[in-house]
Amino acid sequence: MSTGMLLAIVIPAVVVLALIALAVIAGRRRNRLQDRFGPEYERTVEDTGSRRAAEHDLAEREKRHDSLDLRPLESSERDRYAREWTGVQEEFVDRPKEAVHDADRLVTALMRARGYPTDDFDQRLRDLSVEHGRTLEHYRAAHEINTLGEGRQATTEQLRGAMVHYRALFDELLADGHRPGSAGS
Repeated sequence: MSTGMLLAIVIPAVVVLALIALAVIAGRRRNRLQDRFGPEYERTVEDTGSRRAAEHDLAEREKRHDSLDLRPLESSERDRYAREWTGVQEEFVDRPKEAVHDADRLVTALMRARGYPTDDFDQRLRDLSVEHGRTLEHYRAAHEINTLGEGRQATTEQLRGAMVHYRALFDELLADGHRPGSAGS
C-alpha cells in the first residue's frame, strides 16, 4: 500500500475520531450544565436562541459565581433570619402587600449576608442560577407579584402565592452549607 493511500485512510479516520471525541465532550458539558442549572438551562437556551450561546452564558455565570465570596451563615444568623421570616408571615394576615414587600427585602438581605451582590435584580438572578436554578422561577414569580403589589394590582391570593415563592428560595438560602453531610455542617 502506498503512502498516499495510507494517508487517505488514516487522515479521515483521525478526523472522524476527533469529531466523535468533541461530540462526547460537548455532550458531557451539556449534561453537566443541565444538571447544575436545572430548568434555568432550557430558559437560557430559549432566551439566547441557541444551545451554544446558552452554554457559553451559563459557563460565564459559573466563572462569576466562583469569584464571589459566598459563605454559609452562622447558627445565630440562621436563627435570626428564621425569626424574621416568622414575623413576616405573621404580618401577612393584616398587611399582605407589606408582608410580601418585607419578604422581598428579607430574601435580599439574606442573599447579601451569604455574599451575593444585590444591587441589580437581573444580576441576582444570574448569580443565584448557578446554585439555585431549581428555585429561581419561584424568585421570579414572587418578584413579579411584589411589583404588581406595589402598584396595588395584585390580589390577596397572588400575594399569598408570592409568600410561598419567596419561602422556597428563603429556605434554600438559609440552609445552604448546613445540610446534613455537607462540608459546611
